[in-house]
Amino acid sequence: MDRTQGQTGRDEQAAGGPGTPSSASASAAAPASSGQAPAPSGPARVVTLTAGDFSLTVNPVDGSEIEPLRPGTERGRPAKRDAAGRAACDAAARPPVLPGPPISARPLLARGEELERLVRLLGRGRSVRLTGPSGSGRSALLDAVAARCAGLAPDGVVRLSGYGHQQPGELLHALYATVYDAPRERPGRDELLARVRDIGAVVLLDDVEMGGAALDELLRATPECAYLLAATPDTKAPSDDSHVEEVFLTGLGKDDCAALLEAGLGRPLTDEETSWAGDLRFASEGLPLRFVQAAAMLRQRDQLNHGDEDDDDEEPGVFEERPRDSAAVPLPTLAEGAAPAELLASRVSESARAALRIACALGGELPHHAHLPALVGDTHADTAVAELLDCGLLTPVGTRYRLAAGVARQLEDVGYGDTVSEEARTAARHYAWWTGHASVVPERVGREADAVLAALAGADVVAAAVLARTAAPAFAASLHWEAWERVLRSGAEAARKAGEVAEQAYFHHELGVLALCEGRVDRARAELETSIGLRGALADKRGTVAGRRALALVVDREVAGAAASPPLRLEAPAAASEAATVATPAAPATHATPATRVMPAARTDATTKAVPAAKPAPAVRSAPAAAPRVAPAVSKAAVTPAAPVVPAVPVSSDAVTRMTPVVPVTQRSEPPTTLSEVFENAFPLSPQPAPPAAAPAAPALVPARPSRDPGRRRRVLLAAAGALTVVTLGTVVSLAMSSPDTEPPADGPAVSSTPTSAAPTTVQQNSGNDPAEEPPVTAPSDGGTTPGASAAAPSPGRTPGRTPSRRPSSTPSNSQQPGTPSTAPTTTDPTPSPSATGEATPTATAPTGPGTATATSPTTAP
Repeated sequence: MDRTQGQTGRDEQAAGGPGTPSSASASAAAPASSGQAPAPSGPARVVTLTAGDFSLTVNPVDGSEIEPLRPGTERGRPAKRDAAGRAACDAAARPPVLPGPPISARPLLARGEELERLVRLLGRGRSVRLTGPSGSGRSALLDAVAARCAGLAPDGVVRLSGYGHQQPGELLHALYATVYDAPRERPGRDELLARVRDIGAVVLLDDVEMGGAALDELLRATPECAYLLAATPDTKAPSDDSHVEEVFLTGLGKDDCAALLEAGLGRPLTDEETSWAGDLRFASEGLPLRFVQAAAMLRQRDQLNHGDEDDDDEEPGVFEERPRDSAAVPLPTLAEGAAPAELLASRVSESARAALRIACALGGELPHHAHLPALVGDTHADTAVAELLDCGLLTPVGTRYRLAAGVARQLEDVGYGDTVSEEARTAARHYAWWTGHASVVPERVGREADAVLAALAGADVVAAAVLARTAAPAFAASLHWEAWERVLRSGAEAARKAGEVAEQAYFHHELGVLALCEGRVDRARAELETSIGLRGALADKRGTVAGRRALALVVDREVAGAAASPPLRLEAPAAASEAATVATPAAPATHATPATRVMPAARTDATTKAVPAAKPAPAVRSAPAAAPRVAPAVSKAAVTPAAPVVPAVPVSSDAVTRMTPVVPVTQRSEPPTTLSEVFENAFPLSPQPAPPAAAPAAPALVPARPSRDPGRRRRVLLAAAGALTVVTLGTVVSLAMSSPDTEPPADGPAVSSTPTSAAPTTVQQNSGNDPAEEPPVTAPSDGGTTPGASAAAPSPGRTPGRTPSRRPSSTPSNSQQPGTPSTAPTTTDPTPSPSATGEATPTATAPTGPGTATATSPTTAP
């Protein structure tokens, strides 16, 4: 209870007193019944904590303030608790002592073999998983193991509750706080792992809900600890690499069930009761919880029957209308024995039934017995917890009590869940008053965290926002940060729905501070920026300043993280840089960029001369697509003076395919140091200057698609230049050798004075007057050339045109070797063929057909 209710704060921490005064209970019930929660009396509860490298001041008024630890204020390594300190922590980890008549101890039957095995395995340092269904007596067996293993480990026995924990973080912090004497301190993750690694204790972890990788992380973090994990069969099993032993609890035998029933009843069983117990054992599979509840039903039956016997001695008065009922209460049926919650609840006191309604509204969580007088409205309602526990309707979970397995569902089926919303709203208003009271210590609020969170989940938005606002600072000060985060998120959502902008800004600020303490820098920035924006809209100067101070720490952490591990540089690969430089002449050239190196002219000439003339160049695959940006480079290569032109080196088939960036990469003299500079280099905001306009005839020789390799592009350009030279020389020779006296044969194909392009495959002719089908774009070929044409100089001012032949041409002959004169057989006209464009040499003999022609040197299409 609080100091306003007649007890001091130290007495409140000591697990509750035997009772409370009536006036105190009445005063506690007043705020719960009123429409609004009153403001807390007394000064605000300000607590200063050490969270990793920060000093955290929990301020319930304006929000938490965080700052780095000042030099010289760092705390050293805390000392471990002694035997007296461990005993105090173990007593605080148990459920509180309940007011009312003491409950008789229940014997541990038929568990001797399991007890000896568990103690033996824990003594060897092995971790064990105790698996059993709900109600099989796992918690009672853990109590017996704790008594036997008190002196096995140097740090003693540590009792923890895993209920509601899916990750090992909070369990590690709870283990650290139990073993080390470090109040008001929550270490960072690295420091926490370094300190719990030195803990050597027997850890009894009840109600475990995690397994697999999460459990493996817990075991790896504490290699010197031996764990006894109590879990249900539906809990995720440990991994195979964890090497955790498995012990399964089964039901009790027939004789053990009867002995447990007699111990709870306090007398021997009759023959009828023994037969009924045997049937109940078969139906319940021997679970001890069912026989604890069965013993409670038999005790209630005895009280009812004995009460009727006592009334027989007294005759009813003249004015009494009470009828005499001499019939005895029968034994419960098997259905009532399998689901005894309805029958047991109907025979308990009215305060106990009201407490059951509150527990159903809070999801099975029962508030501390000190809160029941205010919640129920009865000054003696705190004794209802012991009454329900003796009936087997409650079970201990850590430092609190909750409904036993299956009881909540059975009670809701009979109408106990009809007032859920009203009970939850009443509990939320009561807890909003209690958690915000200055006399309530934060540790007491932390032990009541589950009930507070359950009331927060079932209350309306207004009550939820008020409760979250008062409970969040208490959870932060009690180092129960998992509950702190949950209540902050619930409060932010409730404040958003209720339209409370100021409260919403407070919750986002606290979430940002929490994320900063836990090292989640990105999350902290998002939450703090949201809070600063909301407080700026409200013109809250003090809150805005606090948020900006916390945001400055986030920026410092980001800068420190960037200095420790610089960001990934998004530089383009070397191949992509080369392709970008070739494709864009406007990109500046640097000495460190291999993409800007230009092949010297001497090396070009040497390479051209060294190429053997017998190797033909590929026809189609070596012809890249045209790109307007490389037109100036092509024009320079075309006018380069060279020796007798020979076809270029064929492109290798194993050329590596490389990607060309869309935006040219501008190289810097110094490497970028920030991510913004990296993106500025890779994706410049200022557009690159457009390349100069190309000559009209230059695009005819430009490849059709971007080159994939600089060397391959250069060889293709050289081949194109050579082809242009061959076409020009062929045209000049044709014009020089043709005269009006020379007439083409009557039946032979006409010699065209314009260079044409012959298709490398047979063209399907339709008629004699139709023009030939347009050939595909081909690479320069190394077809035969005349000696005169090879030695002639290129015509500088002539641009080759493309005029389709008036007559179809057939498949060219591939037997002719490149670089040799035409060897077509002639009888009447021994002159060599003046055509270098793919036309056949005229002969005196009968031609093969009107469309027959021999291709010697096809040219590329414009």
